[in-house]
Amino acid sequence: MGAVLAAVVLGLFAGVLAGFFGVGGGILFVPTLALVLGLSQLGAEATSLAAILPTVAAGAWQQHRYGNVRWGIAAVVGGVAILGVEAGVRVAEAVPEEVLRRLFAVLMLCVAAQIAFRALRSQHSE
Repeated sequence: MGAVLAAVVLGLFAGVLAGFFGVGGGILFVPTLALVLGLSQLGAEATSLAAILPTVAAGAWQQHRYGNVRWGIAAVVGGVAILGVEAGVRVAEAVPEEVLRRLFAVLMLCVAAQIAFRALRSQHSE
């Protein structure tokens, strides 16, 4: 029951952040699924990808209602992303678990650095 409650809290928190900031829930899902719920890195990444589908659908629908979605571009990006996912899965399955965790940590650091850089840049432009 504790794992279900943790998953509910995680889903709610990630959904609010995704809607508010436009950040992917995977930034929160993957570490939490691995550390709190005990999934492997690969299992956490795969579960995170499946878990964000409802959020993506809801967000896309809401943004469509505002007229912000460019469906042609979305179809091209989505189609090419499917090819990237296939390649990424093959690489992820071939890489040792520890290397995968370290690569994810590097990605998290890069995302944090990008957010910090944008915040500083926008602060100086005001």
